[in-house]
This record gives sequence, structure tokens and C-alpha cells, in this order.
Amino acid sequence: MAEALQRDAVVSSEAEPLILVDADDREIGHASKADCHDSHGILHRAFSLFVFNGHGELLLQQRSAEKRLWPGYWSNSCCSHPRQGEGMREATQRRLQQELGLRCALRFLYKFEYQADYGELGAEHELCSVYLGRTNAPVHANRNEVAAWRCVSPAELDREIAEYPERFTPWLKLEWRRLRHDFNEDLAAVAA
Repeated sequence: MAEALQRDAVVSSEAEPLILVDADDREIGHASKADCHDSHGILHRAFSLFVFNGHGELLLQQRSAEKRLWPGYWSNSCCSHPRQGEGMREATQRRLQQELGLRCALRFLYKFEYQADYGELGAEHELCSVYLGRTNAPVHANRNEVAAWRCVSPAELDREIAEYPERFTPWLKLEWRRLRHDFNEDLAAVAA
């Protein structure tokens, strides 16, 4: 029972301090998660993880219905923010464990800036670092963060995004397009 309670713990809040950055990823201050996502967003540091299993399938998660932005949308394995005073390595491992109960080695691929509005409810404006990983460990999803999860082949994800783009988060679509175009060999290696 303790494992289930820990696995479903509340692991983020609108008050947590995020790291504000400039376009060159230089830290320029801090603001609450709520403030960072209000209006058209304030540029802050973030990360996206793409974790594959031993069958070459990508772990996707459906965002909780309780999420302020893009609730119920399908997204990459894990995405979040380092908190004030936290390095990227520590943050990625913390969040992977908190959301999915997983640990795995992660390899940095690239960083990019994007901005996406979610109607009147707010926006993402992030300088996002993208990582690849691989594990065969079982998923133990935190129900406060993840409504559902599944594993898909790269070809299946390509098909689903082309057929039903409205089901996926904007950052997943941007990142996946770049991964397939510029990092296909890296994908093939981690999915092998």
C-alpha cells in the first residue's frame, strides 16, 4: 500500500519555482509554474524524455484530466521542468521516477524554444532539452499525472500523428518531427 500511495503522490504544484531563461539558456530569474504558464507564457527551462522499450516501442503517456494545459492529450514519455536550484540530470531522473516509476540512462539530443497557446487557459513557452532513453522496467504510472500510457512503434506514431494530430500535445509533434528528420539514426539505435 505504501508503494501505491508514494506512486500516486502529488508531485507538482502551481506554486513551484521554475527557472526563467533567455534564448541562450542563461538563467535570468525564477517564477512560479502558474506565472510561467499564464497568458502567452514566460520563457522557462524544460525537458522532454522519449523512452523506448526493448521492442523498439516508444512509451507515450496521456496527460491527466487534472492538467491545466492540454489535459487528456497524448504526449511523449515524460516532460517537465527543473526547479529552482536543480540541475537537468537531477530533474529528469526525479520526474521520470515520480511520473512513471522508471529509472534509465538518458542521452541529451538537442534543445529548442517553442511557444504554444492553450486557448484562454494559458500557454507553454519553453526552452526545452530533448533526451532519449531505453528501459525494459515495468511502468508504475502516477495517476495524478498520467491518465493512461501505452507503447507504440515509431511507424505507428507517425501514422497516428498524421491521422489524428489533434490528439497530441504541440511539443510532442514538434519534437517527434525533428527526431524523425535529424535524429533517425539515434532513434534506430535506442530502439534496436
